[in-house]
Amino acid sequence: MSHDPLSPQPRHPSCPPPHDPFFSPFTRNVPPTSPTYPSYPWQPQPQPEPAPRRAPVRAPLGHHSDLRILRSAYRWQRRVATLTALGYFTLFLVLSAFAPGFMTAEVAGGLPAGLLLALAQLPVTWLAIALYEHTARVRVDPLADRIRRQAALDAKRGAAR
Repeated sequence: MSHDPLSPQPRHPSCPPPHDPFFSPFTRNVPPTSPTYPSYPWQPQPQPEPAPRRAPVRAPLGHHSDLRILRSAYRWQRRVATLTALGYFTLFLVLSAFAPGFMTAEVAGGLPAGLLLALAQLPVTWLAIALYEHTARVRVDPLADRIRRQAALDAKRGAAR
């Protein structure tokens, strides 16, 4: 059986014709097309007119000043509680390093001052927790509740539109 390169032979459907310069195995069913332009390509396309928008009744919640107030109140709350606990612990460490005479002095019943200050860390930590809860109840929670109520009203107004 001899092979004649000029004779037509059946081709598999996925094989390209030998003379097709646009063939790509990744674009089998897509015919090659050139882009068509409604006008010359260097001219800008006409922009559609934007739909007129109604002005919001009030500023959206994300830009509301209550959020800034809430963030600053929460920041103040964290700082007070953290500085209470860390400040006492830092004081204890500084006294231990630089005032060993004070820390070894007997205070009451033969207990050294350093031991009493170390035992006082637990109540100071409880005080920091109590301050955190108090400032949350007094400063942060009322602001968060007001923002939550306003967001619910905004959601109802948005659903009514």
